[in-house]
Amino acid sequence: DRVVLIGDAAHTAHFAIGSGTKLGFEDAISLARHLDTDQSLPQALRAYQAEREVEALKLQSAARNAMVWFENAPRYCEAFDTKQLNYSMLTRSQRVSHENLRLRDKAWLEDYEKHLAAQALAAPVEEAVPPMFLPFSLRDMQLQNRVVVSPMSMYSAERGVPGDWHFVHYGSLAQGGAGLVYTEMTDISPEGRITTGCPGIWNDQQGTAWQRIVDFVHGHSGAKMCIQLGHSGPKGSTLKPWEDAQGDTPLAEGGWEVISPSAHPYAAHCNVPREMTRADMDAVRDQFVEAAQRAGRAGFDMIELHAAHGYLLSAFITPALNKRSDEYGGSLENRLRFPLEVCTAVREAWPAEKPLAVRISASDWLGDAGVTPEESVEIARAFKACGADIIDVSAGQTSPDAQPVYGRMFQTPFADAIRNDAGIAAMAVGNIYELDHVNSIIAAGRADLCCLARPHLMDPNWTLRAAAQMLSLIHI
Repeated sequence: DRVVLIGDAAHTAHFAIGSGTKLGFEDAISLARHLDTDQSLPQALRAYQAEREVEALKLQSAARNAMVWFENAPRYCEAFDTKQLNYSMLTRSQRVSHENLRLRDKAWLEDYEKHLAAQALAAPVEEAVPPMFLPFSLRDMQLQNRVVVSPMSMYSAERGVPGDWHFVHYGSLAQGGAGLVYTEMTDISPEGRITTGCPGIWNDQQGTAWQRIVDFVHGHSGAKMCIQLGHSGPKGSTLKPWEDAQGDTPLAEGGWEVISPSAHPYAAHCNVPREMTRADMDAVRDQFVEAAQRAGRAGFDMIELHAAHGYLLSAFITPALNKRSDEYGGSLENRLRFPLEVCTAVREAWPAEKPLAVRISASDWLGDAGVTPEESVEIARAFKACGADIIDVSAGQTSPDAQPVYGRMFQTPFADAIRNDAGIAAMAVGNIYELDHVNSIIAAGRADLCCLARPHLMDPNWTLRAAAQMLSLIHI
């Protein structure tokens, strides 16, 4: 309690952001401030430690992002023009943001915004346009901006039928200005539900209920609607979140058989699934196809296959849950075999003019014991070859042993790698909550769309408010 380290003696950050001297000075200032109090010396040093440890972690996270950028510089040199390469380099740590650049050099930033707008609109522009409000196209679907309302499970359906609650929920989100609004994971069968409150699209009653919502969105907003199709796999037949203090607790009554690639539970307290047979795979594949066909009749603009977070398709992909020794287990190629089969079948059943997305967990946060970021690029390439138009890049939730590294926009580097290495459009998701985040991600070419979940729950009009805020920032 009488020894203190400051600066590089206490913590280091990669030289990609050149922060060592800054950390040392800030440590010294903090130490002097804490010592100049009525606290005892040990108390003062513990207070110093608590304050500076957090700040050091923030800078180390930024330095890690910058390090990854420099280590992958050829990716950007080949994909970007000079102006975007400059912007990407300046914002590499995710600490220097779009509006921070406006403070540093407003004329330069506005020139770059015009450059991006001219590319997006395929015509010269005279007025700068914030990157988040640039249009975006996938096949014949035209989005009015780059903001996406991310899928959020609400657990409020009855017998899988979306009701008035969902009508109000999605209707209000669509009128808030976002270019694309997702449904929550919508299940392809009763046995594919997570809980008894999950919505589905395995029968015509559900399809008709979804059509009512889609028709309202199309008639009263400029938003497009995407339905996320999924099967819970090993994470099914559980209590609703507000009934469950532990999480993923199996239903005591009224449950159903859970299936998965292997008889391996998601967690020790979860249901032990039955290992799927080839007949099970055929049935599930056909259920995905039938769900896609109902989604088409309901008028959805896009489909997303949920192949992330430890649900059924994800359970095939991750070695954390797939323990098979046949042609559907072992190597990444084998583990992808069934998910790609589903993707191919759904693409064939889905109208050619409408886009297909796939959500993946780009990292299991398990090191080499799970899917790695490097493998996620190969996964994205494989889905692209099967007809996917865009990858929704999430991470984790495939194992309770995961060790995620959280922070602002913490999953965006995964989207960056997939977009620029796999050569497919990408959506970024994960702790994106400010308009500055969205503008920076889009302008730097790290993703094509940005998904926000909780910000839209707190404020369904998030995008409209962001537009008003941007106007005030631009004219300051």
